[in-house]
Amino acid sequence: MSTEKNVIMPRQYLAVVAVLAAIMMGVLDGTIMNVALPTLSDEFGVSASDIIWVVNAYQLIVTMLLLGFAAIGDIFGYKRVFLCGVSTFVVASALCAVSTSFEMLVAARVLQGIGGACTMSINTALLRFIFPPSRLGRVMAANAVIVAVTAASGPTLGGAILAVGHWSWIFLLNIPLGVAALLLGWKLLPNNPPTQEKKHLDGQSVVMNAVFFGLLIYTIEGIAHNGFSTLSMLQGIVTVIVGITYIRRQLQIPIPILPVDLFRIPIFSLSIGCSITCFTAQMLALVSLPFFMQHTLGLSVAETGLMLTPWPLATTLTAPLAGRLIEKIHPGVLGGIGMCVFTTGLCTLAFLQGEVDLGDLTWRMALCGIGIGLFQTPNNVTITTSAPIQRSGGASGMLGTARLLGQTLGTALVAVMFHVVKAPGGGEKACLLMAIAFAATAGCVSFLRIKEASPVVKK
Repeated sequence: MSTEKNVIMPRQYLAVVAVLAAIMMGVLDGTIMNVALPTLSDEFGVSASDIIWVVNAYQLIVTMLLLGFAAIGDIFGYKRVFLCGVSTFVVASALCAVSTSFEMLVAARVLQGIGGACTMSINTALLRFIFPPSRLGRVMAANAVIVAVTAASGPTLGGAILAVGHWSWIFLLNIPLGVAALLLGWKLLPNNPPTQEKKHLDGQSVVMNAVFFGLLIYTIEGIAHNGFSTLSMLQGIVTVIVGITYIRRQLQIPIPILPVDLFRIPIFSLSIGCSITCFTAQMLALVSLPFFMQHTLGLSVAETGLMLTPWPLATTLTAPLAGRLIEKIHPGVLGGIGMCVFTTGLCTLAFLQGEVDLGDLTWRMALCGIGIGLFQTPNNVTITTSAPIQRSGGASGMLGTARLLGQTLGTALVAVMFHVVKAPGGGEKACLLMAIAFAATAGCVSFLRIKEASPVVKK
């Protein structure tokens, strides 16, 4: 499965299936969980605010450990980290399904977060070793399609399961996907290429990374929901101190956990900036749009659910095209065009008022999805391939971290806007306008990459 070969063998396709099955397992688990929260709240007799920890515990652990496991993959092998992660996720899913208390469920979700961090940290690094750079855009497009389809179908599938069965089946659904990924991965995934350089894991950096990102996410969430309280200000100060200490240490070690060495590569750092701003814009829009559709446009709950579908559907249809175009067109151009389309779609949505024809709303949502589809695959391929081959884990981990940071920031900004803007419908409008600003920024940064050589090998 050398990246130097351009002939694709059946074993390579099956190896990709193993990685995509693990990705599907993680995405499906996240989208289904939101639907199940009211049921779990009733089952364990806890408040709505407490049951949110079933989701937050998982997300927080993933964010804290993502870069650490990416570094472990660089040193000890991506295949080992992947297999350990899938095994842990499967065992944790079974424990979630048999949980008899709220505390046990949260603990099992923490274990799931550890497994999820393992697989998410190195999945794109594995894809880089399975496929040659000239074909990587296509497999990354398949990745984007899997994520979009799974995310869109998760709530529907979760609702169907809860309608006919016990909530535990939501977690048991992960097991067949995990077992398939485990068996295929064990047989077919490649090992890291041999290297003459001896690598050592800096345990202190792993701990500091987890503490820094844990504090960062917790502080952002705290400010979003409680404002600038004394406690949140103190948390912010501690986060800055820990962050400065952590970054200074990363600058002094040869293989840093936070890939500061990769940020010296202009196209890599620009692409990470694009990713954070794009995901911030996405979450600002996706979280606020249901409120906008119901409160401002007067749609019913059923109509709102229907009108949210064109976005992921358009992304699903566009991503494969972008995966092929990146072999011929610079990713800075593709990403910039994608963000221009996304920005245009958001503008057409933000200024709607009163009752609207569902057909008019459909093409506006589809325009947003087309923009994301054109942007996401080229950007992910650029992040993955612009790093040296031996630092693929660091690039893969940073790709996931950028996505999580953008999503967290976007969700937090929605909470802030809803809290600050009190006028009816004003919070939703403010979120959409802010999403437009972030999307336009992502487009401008993407076009800046044009002056850098594309890391993708063209045929």
